[in-house]
Amino acid sequence: MERQIVMDSSSSSDLVREMMEVIETVGSYAGFRVTQRKECLNLVRRLTLLVPLLEEIMELDYSVSGLGLNSLLNLKKALLGAKKLLKTCNYGSKIYLAMESEAVMCRFHAVYHKVNHALDDIPFDKLGVSIEVKEQVELMRMQLKRAKRRTDTQDMELAMDMMVIFSKKDERNADIAILERLANKLELHTIAGLKAEKTAIAKLVKQRGGYNETMHQIVDLLGKFKQIAGIDETVSLDGPISTRTPQTCQSPLVPHEFLCPITLEIMTDPVIVATGQTYERDSIRKWLNSNHRTCPKTGQTLENLSLAPNFALRNLILQWCEKNNLELPKKDSYASSVNYSAEIMEEISSLVLNLSSSQPNVRRDAIVKIRMLSKENPENRIFIANDGGIPRLVQLLSYPDSNIQEHTVTALLNLSIDETNKRLIAREGAIPAIIEILQNGTDEARENSAAALFSLSMLDENKVLVGNFNGIPPLVALLKNGTMRGKKDAATALFNLSLNQANKSRAIKAGIIPPLLHLLDDKNLGMIDEALSILLLLASHPEGQNEIGRLSFIETLVEIIRNGTPKNKECAVSVLLELGLNNSSLILAALQFGVYEPLREISISGTNRAQRKANSLLQHMSKCEHIP
Repeated sequence: MERQIVMDSSSSSDLVREMMEVIETVGSYAGFRVTQRKECLNLVRRLTLLVPLLEEIMELDYSVSGLGLNSLLNLKKALLGAKKLLKTCNYGSKIYLAMESEAVMCRFHAVYHKVNHALDDIPFDKLGVSIEVKEQVELMRMQLKRAKRRTDTQDMELAMDMMVIFSKKDERNADIAILERLANKLELHTIAGLKAEKTAIAKLVKQRGGYNETMHQIVDLLGKFKQIAGIDETVSLDGPISTRTPQTCQSPLVPHEFLCPITLEIMTDPVIVATGQTYERDSIRKWLNSNHRTCPKTGQTLENLSLAPNFALRNLILQWCEKNNLELPKKDSYASSVNYSAEIMEEISSLVLNLSSSQPNVRRDAIVKIRMLSKENPENRIFIANDGGIPRLVQLLSYPDSNIQEHTVTALLNLSIDETNKRLIAREGAIPAIIEILQNGTDEARENSAAALFSLSMLDENKVLVGNFNGIPPLVALLKNGTMRGKKDAATALFNLSLNQANKSRAIKAGIIPPLLHLLDDKNLGMIDEALSILLLLASHPEGQNEIGRLSFIETLVEIIRNGTPKNKECAVSVLLELGLNNSSLILAALQFGVYEPLREISISGTNRAQRKANSLLQHMSKCEHIP
């Protein structure tokens, strides 16, 4: 006879109250990381559906024992697991959660299973639960069962961006755009957000007992985010979070209004922004040059990016330093930088007018200068667009001079780093002209045309436009016959475009598969990860499955799984799994090529994602071959 645990009504009420507190706590979380936000909000919403059930159980005036008590204890355990996961997604490192999004999704599925399993065992009738509440719980259980793994377009783009940042060796115009886009997606573009991320990473390192390769990658990326945000400091997870070493006259007694809100250092060249707030010139310029258009202190959108010297405050600071026998650090650039914005705006206005000059040399010089200015900083990109530079540049894309075309398409590439400019460039009809240069321009013009299409296609509507204007075949041609940089630019653009289902078919019909397979064979190109990432997208398309699913390709995948880099192996296993789920004969072919042993090794010692994919593949193989 089984021994039954008995709990009096007050104790069972305490147990139920604890579960309700858990649900209330997770409902108060307001900072879910963007990579898991949708899943977190769905889980919180589903857990709140349990509140009426718990309220009815709490109202019981008799003891709960046996199966009823065990089921409540299991439910509490499942809810605590959900709370732990949601807490991680609310306070954890944003970069780490993005890198490990697949593993985190597996944790969500485990929570779904545990909650469902606990609800399976609850004796609703014995507990006197009402029909209405039972129906609500059943609805929640159905939702949990239907919750399946998703790979949203934004997640795929984010994964590709992170792969490029971590693996790419060459410097390209679009690199800063990728970093800025990543920082925006992960919401790591403010001073407060970056400081919080540093704290989260420090806790993560401590939890994991020190550094490993992944931690080094995370810290390195955080450092890059700080650079583009204008925070000039070396990332160190030891000691307190602080900005640069204080200047000579830094002191606890320095009046608060003398300190720059960004660096917390005494200001030597204070300037006023459009919101009326004052900052150190160098610090606010770095902030603005990182494509920010808000006031760091207030968060308000800046109506303009002009900086006005705060002479009154500077004089007060000088007087205070003199009175306290402290030397204010000298700034050589002070006098020359006062009228910087006004001078640049005047120069840009003149250059934009010269784009329409009847004198070829004047027009050419204007394009070259705008190309340089548009690369320097986001402020210039905004000035050029506001002065009407984009429509005139788009007209020059069709000018019958290959040199002019090259400079023009590169200028538009630089301008497209700005999200608003992406829409303006497409709206002015630039995409067909860029595709024309991609087909017939110089090598550099073709490379920058591919990079421009990649940048523009970050907007979903532009993905459709590039496909409709037949931009994919020339990209495939560049992937096949271009320079090393051209191949990389083409691969990045094709990956992005292939996130659109119709473009997958276009890419396959344009003959993308053979050059991708060539990239796998030519180790010197160093583009195995890029090629496999595109092939993974195409493997989900019926036409792609037919094109890719050949024995020679399966043999190549097995060779990469056996001898590739850890990242190569991860990508290859992912492609083989995608193909095998749709065609079991390809799994059998991989087994014949000797994939089993290296796959077992990856399931133990590969990257986190590779281990998960390898275990899924091994399970699928067990069904095919009955391997124990």
